[in-house]
Amino acid sequence: MSPLVADIIGVMGSVLFIGAFAYANKVEKIDKLLFNAVNLAGAILLLTSLSVHFNLAATILETAWAGIALVGLIKAIRDRRAGVDREGTKG
Repeated sequence: MSPLVADIIGVMGSVLFIGAFAYANKVEKIDKLLFNAVNLAGAILLLTSLSVHFNLAATILETAWAGIALVGLIKAIRDRRAGVDREGTKG
């Protein structure tokens, strides 16, 4: 992968993070499925970029971010299947 393509992919990941953060601060009730999916996608894109422009600290951060988002995504999917709403109550 060329350095330019890696940069474009990394910027796309950053845009996803910024968008998810803005969304979480704008809405009254967060859709945890959407929020965690966007964060996971952002982390994957940034990790892809970091495979070309390696930085240990950023790689550790993005790996942790992806892991947290994946756990949150799995929980959100399970909650949806169980009929739990966005506030964590059945209904």
